Amino acid sequence: MPNVSGVIKSIQDIMRKDAGVDGDAQRIGQLVWMFFLKILDDQEESLMLLSDDYNSPIPDHLRWSAWATDPEGITGDALLDFINNQLFPKLKNLSLEGPERDRARVVRAAFEDAYNYMKNGTLIRQVVNKINEIDFNNTGDKHAFGDVYEQVLKDLQSAGNAGEFYTPRAVTQFMVDMLDPQLDELVLDPACGTGGFLAHVMDHRIERYVETVEDRATVQNNLLGVEKKALPHLLCVTNMMLHGIEAPTNILHDNTLATPLKDHKWRGKIDVIVTNPPFGGMEEDGIEKNVPQAFQTRETADLFLVLIIELLKEGGRAAVVLPDGTLFGEGIKTRIKEKLMTECNLHTIVRLPNGVFNPYTGIKTNLLYFEKCHKDGKGNALNPTSEVWFYEHPYPDGYKSYSKTKPLRIEEFRGENSEQAWWGDVKTRADRKENDRAWKVSAEEIKANGYNLDISNPHRKEEGHKDPAELLAALQENRKELAATQEQLKAALAEALTKLAVA
Repeated sequence: MPNVSGVIKSIQDIMRKDAGVDGDAQRIGQLVWMFFLKILDDQEESLMLLSDDYNSPIPDHLRWSAWATDPEGITGDALLDFINNQLFPKLKNLSLEGPERDRARVVRAAFEDAYNYMKNGTLIRQVVNKINEIDFNNTGDKHAFGDVYEQVLKDLQSAGNAGEFYTPRAVTQFMVDMLDPQLDELVLDPACGTGGFLAHVMDHRIERYVETVEDRATVQNNLLGVEKKALPHLLCVTNMMLHGIEAPTNILHDNTLATPLKDHKWRGKIDVIVTNPPFGGMEEDGIEKNVPQAFQTRETADLFLVLIIELLKEGGRAAVVLPDGTLFGEGIKTRIKEKLMTECNLHTIVRLPNGVFNPYTGIKTNLLYFEKCHKDGKGNALNPTSEVWFYEHPYPDGYKSYSKTKPLRIEEFRGENSEQAWWGDVKTRADRKENDRAWKVSAEEIKANGYNLDISNPHRKEEGHKDPAELLAALQENRKELAATQEQLKAALAEALTKLAVA
C-alpha cells in the first residue's frame, strides 16, 4: 500500500499545473469524484466475481476499468472530450430502471454537483495513473480511505472552508462504544459529513453482533445519514461503500433542518442518534421557522439539538458533540436546555480539553449523552433528568494541548482510570462514583442556575490564568452569539414596524 498522504500530495501537485483548477477546494472536488469512480469500480469487480447475475448500472465503456486503468490509455484532448461530453452527461442521467436502480441512484446523486475542473487531458491521465496505485479491493487497504478523507478535510480547512471539522477517530469511537447501538436499532447521523460516526457504527455492530448474512443486511438497512454539502456527502457515500454497503441510498444529500419538525418523516422514530453537528455557523433565513417558535434561532448547533430531541423515539438515546457556548448560553439556548432536561434524561457530559479539534478550531467541546423519556397516558415525561454526571477528560502526562503530532487517542478513554472504566454498564451506568475527574450536579441546582451546564470541576483548583487561545475562542463564540441575537432583534423590530404601518 503506498503512502496515501504522499499519493494525494503528488496528485495535488499535478493539478496545480492545470489552468482549470483554482485553489484547494476545486482540487479536492476533482480528486473526490475520481476516487469515487475508482472505488465503485473496484467494488463492482468483486461483485461480479461473487455473482454471475450482477450487472453494473454504468455502461461498460464508462466504467473506470474501461478508460482509466491502462497507464498508456486514452489521454490528452481525447480524454478531456470523453470526460466532459460522455462520462459526466451519462452519469448525471443514468437510468433508474432495472435491478441495479439503487446503485444507479447513488451514482446519479454523487455526480449531481460534481464537476471536471481540469482542462488538460495529459495532466488528467497523470492523476488517474496515480489514483490507480491504490487498490481498494485489498482488505488491508480498506481503511486507507480514512486517511484520504482526513487529509481532504485538512486541506479543505486550509482552503478557508470554515465548519468542515473532522471529528477525531478516538472521539467517534468512544461515543459509539458508550451508545452501543444494537443490531436492529435505527441509527442516524443528521449531519454526517464524511461518515466517520456511521463507519464506526458499522464496525461496532459487525464486530459485536453480526453473525449471518441477514444480520449484515439488517445493519446496512438500519443506518441513516444526511449531509447538506455535496463534497462531504460524496465522501460519505464512498466511505460507506468501502464498509461493505453496496448501494448506500440511505445517505441523503439534503439538509435535515429544512423540513418542519411537525412534518418530519423520522419524528419519534429513531433509536440512536450520534453526531457532531456544525457549530458556530448560521442557517439561511427561514430555516428557523421549522422548529417551534420558542426555540427559533439561526444558530445551527441549537437547531440540531432541538431536532435530535424530536427525532428520537421514546427510550431512544443520543450522543452529541456541542461547544461550550451551548452549555453556558442564555435566552433561546436556556429554553432548549430546559427542553432537553425535561423531555430527556441528560445523564452524562464529558468535558473535553482544549485542542481536541485542532487544527480546525480551538473551541472547547463537550460530549452530551441523553435518553428520550417515555411518556405517561397524559403526555408527561417519565424519569426526566434528575442529576447530570460530569467527567473532565484530562491531558495525558506531559501534554499541554493536542496537536497534529500529538492527537487524542482512543486509549485515553479506555485505561484503568478512564471514562470507560468509570462509566459502568453502558445501559445502567451503575456504580458510578465521584473522583478527581468526575462529579454530579442535581437537576434542581442546574435549574436554579438558569440551566447553565458550564459547570467546572469542583475537585480541581482553578488556575490563575486561562489559556489565551481558549479565551480567544470563547470571545469569538460570544461575538457570534451576539451577532445572532442582534439579527433576531432586527427581524422582530422590522416585523413590529410592518404591523404598525399596516395598522
